[in-house]
Amino acid sequence: MEAAVFSRPVERHAFGWLVAANALGVWLAALLLWPELGRLTGPLGYGRWMPLHLNWQLYGWCSLPLVGALAAWFVRPDAEGRWHLRLALSAWSLALALGGASWLAGVTSGKLFLDWHGWARPLLPLAMLALWAVLALHAWWRRREFSGGGLALRVALLLGLLAVPNLLFWAEGREVYPAVNPDSGGATGASLLGSTLGILVIFGLLPAMLRVPAGKVRAARWFWPALALSWVAYARVSHGDASHHAPEQIAALGLLLAWVPLLAVYLTGFGWHESARPWLHAALAWWALLVATGFLTFLPGLSEAWKFTNALVAHAHLAMAGLVTSINLMVLRQLRGGGTRRGFWLWQGGCAVHVAVLLLAGTLEAGRELEWYLRAGWTQAFYGVRLAAGVAMLTASVQWWREARV
Repeated sequence: MEAAVFSRPVERHAFGWLVAANALGVWLAALLLWPELGRLTGPLGYGRWMPLHLNWQLYGWCSLPLVGALAAWFVRPDAEGRWHLRLALSAWSLALALGGASWLAGVTSGKLFLDWHGWARPLLPLAMLALWAVLALHAWWRRREFSGGGLALRVALLLGLLAVPNLLFWAEGREVYPAVNPDSGGATGASLLGSTLGILVIFGLLPAMLRVPAGKVRAARWFWPALALSWVAYARVSHGDASHHAPEQIAALGLLLAWVPLLAVYLTGFGWHESARPWLHAALAWWALLVATGFLTFLPGLSEAWKFTNALVAHAHLAMAGLVTSINLMVLRQLRGGGTRRGFWLWQGGCAVHVAVLLLAGTLEAGRELEWYLRAGWTQAFYGVRLAAGVAMLTASVQWWREARV
């Protein structure tokens, strides 16, 4: 399998950042349980470490396996192609490392997942441009290898990707919108629908990018028309400042419930490698939970009860530790064309416990905020279970990182 030549360098960088981000997650969970541990790091307290945990997860672990999928679709599978990919991955990891240094030094925009500020602001956009240059160069070299439709699709994707580093640099600026926007009522049904449909586009492209053979179900015939209709529905919904009490916004987000079975039929209709299938099935289970709980969380009543509680933290981990991690392991196993199931149940079990305990904690928080502040025994029990679950996931990630280095 041609894509296998890219699996090792991608895995080493991706799993390396997963281990680093998870280790910080365990440290942050320990600080919540034993705040006095903060004395060990002096001025580097919880607020200094949090941007590293969040951004290394998003821009490191959550992003780099997709870079591997892009490489499999664009880059020549030869020594020169591997060298170019290593350069792009090294530039990406250097940007993340320098970004971490800036956040620890207190240089941050204060905006969640957009902390790049000051001298660190252009780092990741520049790394993205370096990767784009590698993809574009190899697309040009291989233009005669791609069929007419394949070349057109790659060119369209390159044009879309070129906008990403520019948009990221623009969004990082404090002048765009404040870290805490008093004019925003929060996410709307339309905005949540739009962002999730964008994720569905990525999921839809993965089989083609990874060259997964079609199975018995020709799901691709209806997947893209159905997704196009969903985008039409998104375009017709009111955008901007809209209440989550508006029936139109609730119905817009409810449209995603139909995509629980649709995505399952589509992705299982391809001939994934045997080592990738468990991760595919886990991803589909997390996807169903994410869509269902996301819809419930948006509803009036539950939205007000769970806002700014551990329940929303649970939802974020359900998305990133559950869905995205399972999709990423599916991608990496397919890229490699093999791999063991080592760490599968350790990660899935740890993630399930982590999400469940935070969801229950968030449900119990309302009206009992003082007990959390005073570290009542039952709150410490919740944080203790959360820490144990985090250690389990960290252990699994270390296993994958060691396996990638062999």
